[in-house]
Amino acid sequence: MKILVTGGSGFIGTNVVAFYARLGWEVMNIDVTRPKYVEAERYWVECDITDYEALMMAVKEFDPEYIIHLAARTDLDGKKVEDYPANTIGVENILKAAATLDGLKKILITSSMLVCHTGYIPETQFDYSPSTAYGESKVVTEKLVWANPPACDWAFMRPTSMWGPWFGVPYRNYFDTVKAGLYFHIGHRSCTKTYGYIENAVYQIDCLLMNPTLDEEKKVFYLGDAPAIFIEEWANQIAKELGRKVPRMPFWLIRLVASFGDVLGLLGLHFPMTSFRLKNMTTDNIIDLTNTYQIAPNPPVDRITGIRRTLEWMERNG
Repeated sequence: MKILVTGGSGFIGTNVVAFYARLGWEVMNIDVTRPKYVEAERYWVECDITDYEALMMAVKEFDPEYIIHLAARTDLDGKKVEDYPANTIGVENILKAAATLDGLKKILITSSMLVCHTGYIPETQFDYSPSTAYGESKVVTEKLVWANPPACDWAFMRPTSMWGPWFGVPYRNYFDTVKAGLYFHIGHRSCTKTYGYIENAVYQIDCLLMNPTLDEEKKVFYLGDAPAIFIEEWANQIAKELGRKVPRMPFWLIRLVASFGDVLGLLGLHFPMTSFRLKNMTTDNIIDLTNTYQIAPNPPVDRITGIRRTLEWMERNG
């Protein structure tokens, strides 16, 4: 079978491309960025999804049966929605290209859990409450699709906090910090969050792709692992695998450091701790994964195994 993955050079995309390649599918990765490993270059077509003509040419020539749309700008540095054209113009272009494919069986469109701010529990799939320009841009993504739904079966994916081999910021930094012995618990104000190990996310994506999602009331599926993780427990498990113990710092000291990070941010300098990040690290964010687990009930990798595989990958890849 033929599958097009946009953004297949990113973290999730790298794992998705590798998964379907191992299954023997014919894979095309459309991305502006070169793949993370040499073997994946055979599947890569350099293309910007905001370039309608180039995208249309690549899509029509490949003529996929399935599309997993992952390509996006995902950082939080943008100040306005217009700073995220891949998440708006790019989505419009993907929808137009998909509409020309008579043999297209399904398309999965990636949104973000940040269409709602941390700690906000949406009541419906149309309930949005973003707190960043990136989150607002992903609201636009969803609204564009609802306004122009594909003719084939389709669904939204909202990844939670994903981690595992080929990851980058912020959770690669999290693992690196624990590994270096520089991570510490924030007083007694830790939180519980929904995270997702990447191999489980790929399993969920495949289940969503291969099973019908025709119910208009259930078009949104979060990618993540249940139950949610108490972040101190996760850090302790990583540290244990490394033969370390995680120290604890008083909250007032971390808040002072975060304020210093805010000042550096105003000067255009990046610092690992800011008030925004501190709030995120101390606010519960538990996502309802019911829709996803109804279709993908048996994630293949437990947390400890995921930690070990991730640390092994870090050891191999530096």
